[in-house]
Amino acid sequence: MIVYNDTIIIEESIHDEWLNWIKTVQIPAIMATGCFQSYKMLTVIDSPNEGVTYCIQYNADTIQQFQQFYMNHLHKFQAIHQEQFPDKFVMFNTLMETVE
Repeated sequence: MIVYNDTIIIEESIHDEWLNWIKTVQIPAIMATGCFQSYKMLTVIDSPNEGVTYCIQYNADTIQQFQQFYMNHLHKFQAIHQEQFPDKFVMFNTLMETVE
């Protein structure tokens, strides 16, 4: 399984608004692309960063499904996130594969 992980550090001043938006708008839109079969949202309990840190892990069965998301959707979703919350978050991404 391929796991695409977004780690997002959100300023506390917009945390509640962002959390509602990510859960009701952004994640459903990403899942609607059909590139991922499931996702999991986690919060980092002992983050050394200021703000609130979340990890959202999107699960794809194959690397080709992730590549379809990357080529056709990723940059659009990143731009929407930036437009919605300009300069209020830091995000980085990781691509992983589960080990059986």
